[in-house]
Amino acid sequence: MATVIHPTAIVSKKSKLGMNIEIGPFCVVDDNVTLGDGTILKPYAHVCDYTEVGAGCTFYDHSVIGGAPQDLSYAGEVSWAKIGNGVVCREFVTVNRATGENNVTQIGDSTYIMENVHIAHNVEIGSDCTIANKTGIAGHVIIGNNVVIGGMCGIHQFVQIGSYSMLGGMSRLTQDVPPFALASGNPCYFYDINKVGLRRRGFDSSTRTKIREIYKLIYSNSTIKKDAMAYIADNFKNDSEASLILEFMNSATRGIVHSIKQDWNHNSPKEGQVTL
Repeated sequence: MATVIHPTAIVSKKSKLGMNIEIGPFCVVDDNVTLGDGTILKPYAHVCDYTEVGAGCTFYDHSVIGGAPQDLSYAGEVSWAKIGNGVVCREFVTVNRATGENNVTQIGDSTYIMENVHIAHNVEIGSDCTIANKTGIAGHVIIGNNVVIGGMCGIHQFVQIGSYSMLGGMSRLTQDVPPFALASGNPCYFYDINKVGLRRRGFDSSTRTKIREIYKLIYSNSTIKKDAMAYIADNFKNDSEASLILEFMNSATRGIVHSIKQDWNHNSPKEGQVTL
């Protein structure tokens, strides 16, 4: 299929278009834009200057990708928004490019972003993430791979969210959420490991049990956290899941969310404690 551009669309001759692209009615593609093969722009979508888009992406109606950052320190410098392959942005999604010369706002491959989500400047999002409707992600947030974020969440600037975690809907997140976690609330708490998500991602029962034992050590009331970390480092050598947790804990800058569980000998929080 050849590239199709609706006659009402405004597409800069300075933009770089791949093969088999569809650009719908009243879309705008600015000068310094690259669109990968097979990308689709639905009506009224706008891809702004200094945006690079991979192959097979879809931007729905009224989405604005690569707009100038909403940051008072931004002084018009050249910065970028870089979108991976197979990314879907539903209606009214906004992705701002970065603040700082040649800095980047980055979204990884196969990430699905639902209606009215805002992704601010200098955000880094990994691959295969799902971000539900009307979530706001402030500047400099880092999100790992395979993360699920519920609808209408508010995520504070500079927060980090670890890979394979899930954040419940309407959560207010001001501290970091470690990998493999199920977290929710206002304020946000660690409830347990993300058992359902991990099972769907192919983590077997023994691996899920091991991850939970690691967090039992970290969140135990009787254990000093730094001692727990040292114990994990000594007793889970060359373990990929333990290494991911330890690396995250050591890089956290805003503190780790607290655990709501008082008794880690039970397998899950009481019914009704968390809404996803």
